[in-house]
Amino acid sequence: MTNPQSLPVSAMPGSQHLYIQPVKNLLDNILEKILITIMAVMVVNVLWQVASRYIVQSPSAFTDELSRYLLIWLSLLGASYVTGKKMHLSIELLATRISPRRQQTLNVIIYSLVGLFALLVMVVGGFRLVYITLTLGQTSAALEIPLAYVYVVLPLGGFVIIFYCIYHILYPGQGEDSSISDTVQ
Repeated sequence: MTNPQSLPVSAMPGSQHLYIQPVKNLLDNILEKILITIMAVMVVNVLWQVASRYIVQSPSAFTDELSRYLLIWLSLLGASYVTGKKMHLSIELLATRISPRRQQTLNVIIYSLVGLFALLVMVVGGFRLVYITLTLGQTSAALEIPLAYVYVVLPLGGFVIIFYCIYHILYPGQGEDSSISDTVQ
């Protein structure tokens, strides 16, 4: 008979992992589709910008602003996505020199700090920014859309990063690519 303490968290009877994994997979799929769509729209937008400037000799007024806003969304949602896939750039100098148990502790500390940053800066600060721009009625110059629509990606991305940080703290062995605990064999 197997000792339950030797089982990974995901294999323990009654584990909540059975419920969280489908949510993570769904979130991964949604983010992938959104990021692909944003990138495709950006490509078409920039191509139109170049074509209107050099071929038609009449530059489009909205394309520059739209590409800036799409880049903001792409960057913040992309950062959220790679947090879930454990694909962020990292310096593993310390991690390769410590024991696997301490690597797990280091992972918990790192994901806790990242989650705390996401909560305080992205979620709280993002909601304040969205609220202020909505209250002031600020709109973009060329597109004339409320800037709150652009800035709402801050708290949205923050919530996604927090979800992924909690997921990686609770299930450290799960993930798509390398993590600190996976680097030392």
